[in-house]
Amino acid sequence: MSPRPILDELHPFKVDYLTNPPLDKLRGIALEHTPAVLETAYGSLNKITRNKARKAALTYVIAPESTAADYSGKVIDAESAGCLIDSVRDYLEKAGRVIELNNYIGLGERAVAVQWLYGYEIANVAAMQSVMCFPRERVETPERLAEPFKPTFRLVMVPGLKAVGMPQEQAMIVDLDNFTTYVIGADYFGESKKGGLRMLNEHTYQRGGLTLHSGAKAVTIGGRRVTMAVLGLSGTGKTTTTFSKQGEVTRPIQDDMITLWPGGEISITENGCFAKTYGLTRELEPVIHDGTVDPSAWTENVYQNADGTFDFSKGRLSREDVERYREILLATGADEKNVDAYIAGEVDIDDVVDEYDIPADGWDFLVWTQNGRSIIPLSAIKDAADLEDIPPLEFIGILNRDEGPDAAFPGIVRFASPEQAAGYFMLGETTKTSAAGKERGRTRSPFTQPFFPRKNSLQPARFSELLTTIPKLVTWSMNTGWIGGDALDVKAGKALKVKIRHSSAMLEALLTDAVAWKTDPDFGYLIADVDHPDNAALLEKVPAEILNPVVFFDGRGRMDEYRAWVETLRRDRRTYLEKYQVDPTIIKAVCG
Repeated sequence: MSPRPILDELHPFKVDYLTNPPLDKLRGIALEHTPAVLETAYGSLNKITRNKARKAALTYVIAPESTAADYSGKVIDAESAGCLIDSVRDYLEKAGRVIELNNYIGLGERAVAVQWLYGYEIANVAAMQSVMCFPRERVETPERLAEPFKPTFRLVMVPGLKAVGMPQEQAMIVDLDNFTTYVIGADYFGESKKGGLRMLNEHTYQRGGLTLHSGAKAVTIGGRRVTMAVLGLSGTGKTTTTFSKQGEVTRPIQDDMITLWPGGEISITENGCFAKTYGLTRELEPVIHDGTVDPSAWTENVYQNADGTFDFSKGRLSREDVERYREILLATGADEKNVDAYIAGEVDIDDVVDEYDIPADGWDFLVWTQNGRSIIPLSAIKDAADLEDIPPLEFIGILNRDEGPDAAFPGIVRFASPEQAAGYFMLGETTKTSAAGKERGRTRSPFTQPFFPRKNSLQPARFSELLTTIPKLVTWSMNTGWIGGDALDVKAGKALKVKIRHSSAMLEALLTDAVAWKTDPDFGYLIADVDHPDNAALLEKVPAEILNPVVFFDGRGRMDEYRAWVETLRRDRRTYLEKYQVDPTIIKAVCG
């Protein structure tokens, strides 16, 4: 695949372009034109969206159906896509105006120029994207600044337009040949952010790199600065882990996406943080908390009390809550009949919401989404790293938020070979989180990367190739969920939760080479040897049952469950990797 040319026509629509408006201007437009926007007690704006997460099932790459196997998601034929794209043009030209951002994903020579075009009804997303990107002044020379902007990517977002004939009347149309994405009918910021980063995946793969769904932080150990990268699906604790402290000094670099290049070079993508807010406390996550309540933050779907302050742990809504939020709930898709029946006391919440706070169909509004988000400028992040002075990458790992009666993944493992690491990164195992909606249970996502547009088997091959150019790279995985159950089981004394302090202690030990490892007899990766005297300090901070779950299952007479888990995982992992035609040496390193 050869690199594509830059986009030729800067202004493709016959409209008035509001180009690079300042954030205060976008705030005013959002208050006037964007529905379901609330002012907070902190001086920021909070948008309540119809979509509470990205819609991967509604995302389509323009390609013939005969080539569908070459892509990781759905495809749409050029004729059908053309009709939808024409409807975008008609919609915007009828409106007569558009917000235009001209800026960059990344810094330095690896930076990519992007033009973002938004209808006025989504001004809050334009502001969020403006925060996350780098202005031309940070990337271009004075000579280039004097010339017209030359974008490599373009994204157009129109939530007010219905994608006629498409499921849920929404569609994310990805034109890889022209590096252009159209977001139709969706109002969630993630569709804008990931739309740009999906195109970046294609762009960097063509050039020999691999974009990773990964946070990164600079850590100083014994006076030496290194970079640690942290992969993870949404909700696994990627941002939390990225902002936790290890070593003498920890400085966050990125919280979501980086690109790995030959020799261990990494390039960054964003000028801010896109953090989950559910359960956020200042005690456990001070950096994210303080950034979220900073006036410069922009938020989505964070519950507000009557006085405009945030409640980060809001779950079930009372009748009074629903009555106060009635117009917002209706504007974002709640069933009016059900809303009013609940307000009137005709329905009891326990009849339509289960013990895990999962609502029945039509009653989702009764439980506030756990996928609240905040956009925090890097300037509001305490002790953020210098993005133009990134130390060499020496550690890269993947998070597994294991949950359920068969949750038995060790607290931390170190991979024994590049092939083994590539296999586990390809598996991308975790338990589905709040960002996935109502579905529960173990899931797999190649490299935790739902934004890689080409066939997923390309990722482990490229990753293994890159690892051979970084001989000292340490690869690892960590469980950020539970051992032997879930949150309800912890309350009943039947399971253990891997807490933030446990994760931080395990990473500290990994970074400082303070773990005595042994080979796991079932899977061949390295786990902490809980019987080794050199691990005494680690065991003071992390229970042996988390470091080696065999101790947990054996001590509770549940070894039959553990053996069944081992056999099931071996079988399922092999099936999964073979489905993607992963190299047999990688499969052998994972499955034996």
